[in-house]
Amino acid sequence: MTQRLKSFYLNNVVPKLRTELKYTNIHQIPRLDKIVINCGLGEASQNAKSLESTLKDFAFITGQKPIVTRAKKSISAFQIREKMSVGVCVTLRGEAMYAFLDRLIHLALPRIRDFQGLNSKSFDGRGNFHLGLKEQLMFPEIDYDKIEKLRGMDICIVTTCQSDKEALFFLTALGMPFQNSFSKSSSI
Repeated sequence: MTQRLKSFYLNNVVPKLRTELKYTNIHQIPRLDKIVINCGLGEASQNAKSLESTLKDFAFITGQKPIVTRAKKSISAFQIREKMSVGVCVTLRGEAMYAFLDRLIHLALPRIRDFQGLNSKSFDGRGNFHLGLKEQLMFPEIDYDKIEKLRGMDICIVTTCQSDKEALFFLTALGMPFQNSFSKSSSI
């Protein structure tokens, strides 16, 4: 079964990008490559339960088993030794990537209190978009009563776009709610 966002991309976004950006080759049209979700856990070295609960939360949110990231070198000021677990990371590709992005756009982001849209300046210069979330409660899979602690996460949406303008146009066509699109719709 094809994901709803993937079929929307193939049926609506690809023809729109091909006509408006005047691509001559079908392989020039931007597409999603992967989504990387990362969460740093400073207290994981002292509290193993926090690592387990974060792994469980990420598995619920993404539908995929996360990996534990480990420290590359020892830092005595932070009481971290080499190869100590310091975070959790998930890389989504294919159908799971489209399913997560669909839930992020249509379910999670609208649940943020006083949400004014995403910052359109959060691109890295190569067409990839980064956003940070302050808590995991905005995802409907997470039960408020079962969480141990509020934890944020960093989400990186990697595209095949060559520039930030192209990526902004591409992600807006996919339905990402950027701040400038909110200001245009509020004036109408």
